[in-house]
Amino acid sequence: MTPGELALASGNPTPVTQFILLGFSSYPDLQELLFVTFLFIYAITVLGNLGMMALIFTDSRLHSPMYFFLSVLSFLDICYSSVVTPKLLANFLASDKTISFEGCVVQLTFFVVHVTAESFLLASMAYDRFVAICQPLHYSLVMTKETCLQLVAASYAFGGANSVIQTGNVFALPFCGPNQVTHYFCDIPPLLRLACANTATAGVVLYIFSALVTLLPAAVILTSYSLVLVAIGRMRSAAGREKALSTCASHFLAIAIFYGTVVFTYVQPHGSTDTYGQIVSVFYTITIPMLNPFIYRFRNKEVKEALQRKLRVSIFPC
Repeated sequence: MTPGELALASGNPTPVTQFILLGFSSYPDLQELLFVTFLFIYAITVLGNLGMMALIFTDSRLHSPMYFFLSVLSFLDICYSSVVTPKLLANFLASDKTISFEGCVVQLTFFVVHVTAESFLLASMAYDRFVAICQPLHYSLVMTKETCLQLVAASYAFGGANSVIQTGNVFALPFCGPNQVTHYFCDIPPLLRLACANTATAGVVLYIFSALVTLLPAAVILTSYSLVLVAIGRMRSAAGREKALSTCASHFLAIAIFYGTVVFTYVQPHGSTDTYGQIVSVFYTITIPMLNPFIYRFRNKEVKEALQRKLRVSIFPC
């Protein structure tokens, strides 16, 4: 039985008005060190992604669909990291690690929106590379400004729909006793363990919709990149192959890291232990948003050249 079911069986249920986030509280001697570490990571995340957005916006050579999607990716990374990290930082220094019931609902809602939107945005980016490499003559006709905006809007629409389903799936359950969340934010698996009801159906809903919003975009990505690799293999020009691989390699690396951690957390049927779950969650909620700008900066020739141009202008304005 879950802690919530045990509380209900005791015959003395009390409606929950707040939750206690226990993430990393088992390391009391490391709270200050963890605070400094995660503050540094968060600062790099915000500055790195804002810098990427500014670079793309101000450099006319980066005004293409691929870099438009990259700027949106940077925005999403800032958003879903900001949903989680500030509360985590506050809890490192506070003895009161509570979050209100309503605050928990809001945190989970916005987190699911942005993580799901990122999943579908990565699929849109893969489709963009497929059209650019496999159908170059039709690229400007297919990947218009309107199409790009529609793909971003669709990503957010899927994110909103999944958020409504997943958040409703959790908070439709009664919470009537235990309120200690064994995580550093209001995530679905630890919340389900606190519900004062049988969560078997809710667990199935979590598994099915997590699989859908992960595996459907993954199928688009794998199909797109399989066709891209075939097209690259047929190229006669070594320079053309190198350029194509350069633009795809950074995106594929970011995809592999993101989907690997999300699948480990939500799609595996039996879940993971609290400790390993938190470690994996740190990776995709805090570390990956920090890494993405560096992945695209060091693996993408055009981004590196744009950054070098900006640095030269800054140092030698005349």
